Amino acid sequence: MKSRTIEQIKTLFQTKNLNESMIEELRTDKRKGVQNLLAIYDKQVQRKKELENEFWKKFTYDNQFRLQANDYIAGVDEAGRGPLAGPVVAAAVILPTDFTYFELNDSKQLTEAQREKMFHILTQQAISYSISTLSAEDIDQLNIYKAAKQAMRNALRTLNQNPTRALIDAMKLDGFTFPTMSITKGDTKSLAIAAASILAKVTRDRLMIKLDKQYPMYDFKNNKGYGTQNHLLALEKYGPTVHHRKSFSPVQDVLQKRAEGR
Repeated sequence: MKSRTIEQIKTLFQTKNLNESMIEELRTDKRKGVQNLLAIYDKQVQRKKELENEFWKKFTYDNQFRLQANDYIAGVDEAGRGPLAGPVVAAAVILPTDFTYFELNDSKQLTEAQREKMFHILTQQAISYSISTLSAEDIDQLNIYKAAKQAMRNALRTLNQNPTRALIDAMKLDGFTFPTMSITKGDTKSLAIAAASILAKVTRDRLMIKLDKQYPMYDFKNNKGYGTQNHLLALEKYGPTVHHRKSFSPVQDVLQKRAEGR
């Protein structure tokens, strides 16, 4: 291995063409570039182990609710309670028991590219999934808490497969023929809820990117409807769109100023 250049060894790492004996041989190579490559490799191995441990911890958490091996556990989560504009989106999903994509995690722990990749995997591999959206108008009529709850209900009710039990992120839902359980910070504990958080987050982000094309001045593609400084300045200058939540105080303030001619 010492006869190889740093660049050649780097290529071997990138193409994953190194076995354990080759790695151990490289550890005796004193070249700084080789040791830097090994340090990067070791961090990647450690991160992979951490992801696997987190995955199995969430898997075990969900598995405790299965009374039988073929029980269906649904996870339910929502995205978009805090923004000033755009819908609130909820998702429900039932994963197969042999689902072993270790990259699955709470949507907040993933990059946009990782969420998009996992969205594709989940929609292909899930036993059943459903996504529900409620508009800004719905939010203004119901209030955000009730709207998020309704979106969650809708998603859970429209699954093609009835679950044996549903695990919901920090929300109590009743009126179902199967038991439901509200779990605080459920997206960090439950594999199924983490999956639902990704479906909801990606769907909502895609909707906000579409709205950005209609209303580029609000920068929805970057702020996703949250009250960033640029968003608030645009709101003051142009006023709210039909997709702004008029029951939210920053939007109310702008409407009040405009009504008073300020």
